[in-house]
Amino acid sequence: MSATERGSDREYAGRDASRKRLLRAVAAQTAALSAAVHFLWAWPRLGEPADARPYVFLLGGVFTVAVAVATLRADEYRRLYALGAGTLAAFLVGYAGWHGGGTAPALASDPLAIVGKGAEVVGIVAFLALYRFAPPTGVVVERRKEAAGGSEPTGEDEDVRE
Repeated sequence: MSATERGSDREYAGRDASRKRLLRAVAAQTAALSAAVHFLWAWPRLGEPADARPYVFLLGGVFTVAVAVATLRADEYRRLYALGAGTLAAFLVGYAGWHGGGTAPALASDPLAIVGKGAEVVGIVAFLALYRFAPPTGVVVERRKEAAGGSEPTGEDEDVRE
């Protein structure tokens, strides 16, 4: 029985479509902005031998851009949205962990950090809202199977090949 026949797909098909489009745009833009802030911070510091943060920030920024692109181009996958929220939350928590008790003064003295942390907070909220509105992964996979021309063979009717 397909997801449409069970009715589970109908439950999610048009659910909050305009909100989802807006949230996807906000989530992708805030993730890209956070990545840009990390690139801007890391690029001039790449030559410093004792600090690994610039390299970690570049890798994290590339990963965040990949999540942003996937958010715009891929189907509605809850795992993708959880990954986006988790990535931005890791940046946010990492900043607080690095600066410890001096987080507020460090944030107040760095406009680039204010932009980055603001984008990360908004992005986390957008990704979590997308997670809430997205159908379960099984429904999305079933939709893709049906769109591709039916369900995949189960193996019961196939010839055994040697």
